[in-house]
Amino acid sequence: MAYIDDPTTQQANLRYIRTAMHEPLLEKEHELSLARRWRENKDEKALHELVRSYTRLVVAIASKFKNYGLPIGDLIQEGNIGLMEAAARFEPALENRFSTYATWWVRAQIQDYVLRNWSIVRTGTTASQKSLFFNLRRLRAKIDGQSARDYLDSDSVAHIATELGVQPKDVLEMEARMNGGDQSLNNTIGESGDDEWQDFLADPSPNPEQVVIGMRDNATRSQWLGEALGELSPRERTIIEERRMNDDVVTLEDLGKQLGISKERVRQLEQRAMDKLKSALMVKARDAGISHNSLFTEV
Repeated sequence: MAYIDDPTTQQANLRYIRTAMHEPLLEKEHELSLARRWRENKDEKALHELVRSYTRLVVAIASKFKNYGLPIGDLIQEGNIGLMEAAARFEPALENRFSTYATWWVRAQIQDYVLRNWSIVRTGTTASQKSLFFNLRRLRAKIDGQSARDYLDSDSVAHIATELGVQPKDVLEMEARMNGGDQSLNNTIGESGDDEWQDFLADPSPNPEQVVIGMRDNATRSQWLGEALGELSPRERTIIEERRMNDDVVTLEDLGKQLGISKERVRQLEQRAMDKLKSALMVKARDAGISHNSLFTEV
């Protein structure tokens, strides 16, 4: 559905469009002269004349995107940004017409604006999605003109996919995306209902029972871990505390210097201490009749 401006904005847009359509066309030599004056001398007067003469090009391109539900005035202004970008990059030495060069920049700027604002969910993040977004309606219109179907059958999907060089699943996904539109979670369910869609969203956070159970399990694991650490030798306990229970992990080399042993010996003692801890925790878990898999996250 096309965006509808308020009457004041409509009048302002019409005045701008009329002014743009009455700008004089430029002869090629004069056009190149203006471009050279801007590029070589930064003559702003020449730049303004060059840009104003092609605002009609912007209006023509912007009008092709008016059915995407965005204000025509915004589309035109985005196109003007593309026109200015083209003027800044135009190479008069190549002697091409400015309109040919500017068309790409104007269209690219408008397309980027449409993709950013058509939906709150980013659309057209890949080349294939962008091609689908801007061509699916055109190809769909051709198919609809040949058939009364209001859906794409498998042959139509395959035809569009081949035409645009994309996968059939991409066509189906974009078709659903463009037909769905944005929906507010604050919309009510049914015409006279009081419930909103957000009322039926599942809460992924733990419920109070799970929170209490988790606190109890954490306390149990901490108690068991403390008892298991008490079964280690002082040197083994030091290694585990420095290597496994501190935010700033001490390296094997530094810990070896601290204990007066080699870093390889520290690694061996660390592994032996870990095996002792796991064995002790597995015994406690078995005696309690619970799974031991989650116990080692504390170590």
